[in-house]
Formats: sequence, structure tokens, C-alpha cells
Amino acid sequence: MLRVRNQLGCSDELVRACGKGGITIAMLDTGIAFHPDFDNRIIAFRDFVNGRPEAYDDSGHGTHVAGCMCGSGKLSEGKYKGISPESRLVVGKVLDYKGDGIIENMAVGIEWVLKNRKKYDIRILNISIGMGESADKDRMNALLELVDEAWRCGLVVVCAAGNAGPKPMTISPLGARKRVITVGCHEGGYFGNREHLCESYSGRGPSPYEMKKPDIVAPGTDIISCNAFLEKRGWRYRNAYVAKSGTSMATPIVSGAIALLLQKYPFYSNEQVKRKLQNTARDLKEPWNKQGFGMLQINYLLT
Repeated sequence: MLRVRNQLGCSDELVRACGKGGITIAMLDTGIAFHPDFDNRIIAFRDFVNGRPEAYDDSGHGTHVAGCMCGSGKLSEGKYKGISPESRLVVGKVLDYKGDGIIENMAVGIEWVLKNRKKYDIRILNISIGMGESADKDRMNALLELVDEAWRCGLVVVCAAGNAGPKPMTISPLGARKRVITVGCHEGGYFGNREHLCESYSGRGPSPYEMKKPDIVAPGTDIISCNAFLEKRGWRYRNAYVAKSGTSMATPIVSGAIALLLQKYPFYSNEQVKRKLQNTARDLKEPWNKQGFGMLQINYLLT
């Protein structure tokens, strides 16, 4: 995360200038582990897969995603902290230990977020999940309508483009919606000509609902963030961080940046957030269906 923050212009001074009091982000994923980097900022948890009452993550995906958004970097002396280290988390577990899930769990997760958005002052909904098209069109359409409802209710909905690229029309169905902020992967040349970069398989537009997709890109290759399976040995921790790649990692980086923006400008609507994000992105001179408006630039976003 250190290289990501440097690459996107997210300096400590810039973060401090956003003021105190983090924004609440809802996350629907594989759950979240009690990692020291989250301090006491996990304010609600609901398990829609196994019905367990306590927060946990039997996959590791959700914990990594949360760390990208708002880990404090406590166990790395700040090196691997997330973009918005004061943000609070409301977490719904909708995926199992393999990272698989069903439409019904995702739908009930979104309904839970909507029901509790005022209680927890939720401003952002992060969905780092790539979905394939379902044969049951009615169930899928009902889920997509819920995504639209979340946006209509004022939430900033941030969805992964998915990892099914590079062919056109490979945006994940949730990210294909017109209103959501759809995030693809791009390293902006950081790794040179290295192969197997996230940008090579990031979902590409257009979508059935919006010609201009994705909306924006962010780094997603070898992102080092919180490990759900860290080990405590006495007062020390081992394996506190792990590297993962995908649009799942790029998405929370954008959500974290939006949290900083709302921390600085709390009265921004989701539409204002989306326009500011698009208008301050850095053009990478890539095709639109690969980069959208371009690379997230946090130093421009927060000015």
C-alpha cells in the first residue's frame, strides 16, 4: 500500500488536512478478521452465509479489501496502511471461504445495509465482487434493482469491474450499472512491461446499461494489505500482511479515496462524488473501455 499511496499522491499531510472523524464504509465480502490494524473501527458485522454472531473471515479476501480501504498500518509502522485510516466499517459476510456466493445472500446483504444506513451513518458501499451472468434473469434483475436503490438512497456504491477481461463487454453485472462507480485495474506503467498485471484481465466495457465503463482505474497488482490469517507469537505478530491482485483490490482503494473526500466535504452527494472522481482522474491514453476516465489521483481529488 505504500507504493500505491505514493503513486496516487495520497500523502500523510493530505490525509490530515481532511480533518478528524472517519466516514463509515459498508463492505459486502467474505467477512473480516480482528486484525490490529482495524483498531475498534468495526462497528457492525452480519453473517449471511453461516449465521455466526462474531466477526470472522474464513477466506481472507474481505480482510485484505478492508485493509486497502482503511487499515491503520499499526503492525507495519504505517507502511501498509490503507487510504482512509480513520474510516469505520460495517461488514456483511455474503461469500463463503472459497469466495463463492449466491444471489440471495448478496441481495439480503444490500437490504441490510439500506436498512441500517442511517443507524451507522453509512456513506459508501464497497462491493469488491466479480459476478457472472445468472441464468435466472428475474433473480439477477432483482439484485441489480437493489444496487440501483442503494444509489437512489444516497449511498456512493463502488463496484469492481471484475477479472474476466480483456474482451469487451466483460464488466461484472453489478459494476455494469449506470449509476455505480465501476473500478478497473491499471498500474499506470509502474511495473514496466512485466507480464500478468491486473490490467491485462480487468473487466472491460462497454456494459449493457452504460457505454462508458469502467468509470475509473486504480492499482490492483501485488497489493500488500491485511492478512486474516496472521499469527500472534507473544507480543509479536507474524504474517500480518499479504499480497493479492485483482479489481477487488483496486476497488477499495477508490472507496478509501472517496471516504477522504467525504471526510473533507461531508455534504457532497453521491453524484457530486462521482463527477469529482471522474474530473480529477489522470488520462493514461488507454482505450476508454479499459481505463474509463483514467487513473485515480487522490491529490487532485482532494483539492
